[in-house]
Amino acid sequence: MRDTQRKGDIAVAVAIASFTKLGYDISLPITESAAYDLVVDDQRGLHRVQVRFTSGIEVDLRRIHSNSKGYVVRKTKEKAYDWLYILKSNSDEYLIKQCLDNRRSIRPNTTQLLQNVVQ
Repeated sequence: MRDTQRKGDIAVAVAIASFTKLGYDISLPITESAAYDLVVDDQRGLHRVQVRFTSGIEVDLRRIHSNSKGYVVRKTKEKAYDWLYILKSNSDEYLIKQCLDNRRSIRPNTTQLLQNVVQ
């Protein structure tokens, strides 16, 4: 397994644990082709969540995969997900409650820390 896939798996596992601790119910899509990694039910509604991991300051928002012709890079489409969860290598967690479509990257800030966003 590639290192980037492992980091993504860790981020999804931490996101599930964090949302569960908040009392939310979690569902996982069956397919790998979904533009989101999990669904969170916060008793106000269902939210499709894209999960990202980063070791740096910026988080790459593009979807990158390979096929027989090489790498394919795509920006996020409009309304592809509802929330963006970010896990940094220092264990900081961020939640952005919107879809960041047509962007290459984002630099999360302290106002977007998970504990500051969910009340």
